[in-house]
Amino acid sequence: MSRLGKRPIPIPDKVKVTSSAEGHVTVEGPKGKLEWDLPPGISLALEKDSVCVTRSNDSRQSKAFHGLSRALLANMIVGVSNGYRKELEIHGVGFRAAVQGKTLNLSLGKSHPILYPIPENVKISIAENTKITVEGIDKQVVGQVAANIRNFYPPEPYKGKGIRYVGEQIRRKSGKTVQ
Repeated sequence: MSRLGKRPIPIPDKVKVTSSAEGHVTVEGPKGKLEWDLPPGISLALEKDSVCVTRSNDSRQSKAFHGLSRALLANMIVGVSNGYRKELEIHGVGFRAAVQGKTLNLSLGKSHPILYPIPENVKISIAENTKITVEGIDKQVVGQVAANIRNFYPPEPYKGKGIRYVGEQIRRKSGKTVQ
């Protein structure tokens, strides 16, 4: 049996998990509500303070979905109770960011500003014009939005300019040497 899949998921006090017979799971908490459909062959057992994920057979696909389903449900429970956050920082002279309504405006040294529409369940905040914080309840959406923002100008190895995650190490290359 999957080592990760067989562990029960503890449910915090303020979180409510419901499941239908068709495998539709709803997780509600203080931060919001998330919904997801279980893959075929995976079922959910609700107890008073935990959730257990089980599989119907030992096929290769069921084993793969077993651990995946448990991890996704655990992420949903953490998301609606605490939320997720990714922090980015902009390095470069004249590079800055600003939030204008539902759009993120990035000035990254190109001939035009880059306008990124902010998705519905994501909150983006800017500090000091160069620090971007992406927050939300869905771990996948928060990570994807942060990755999309980073892809507008990934850090380059010679001067280190670009958008990077906080704490990310950039391996620097030496430039040409004059002889």
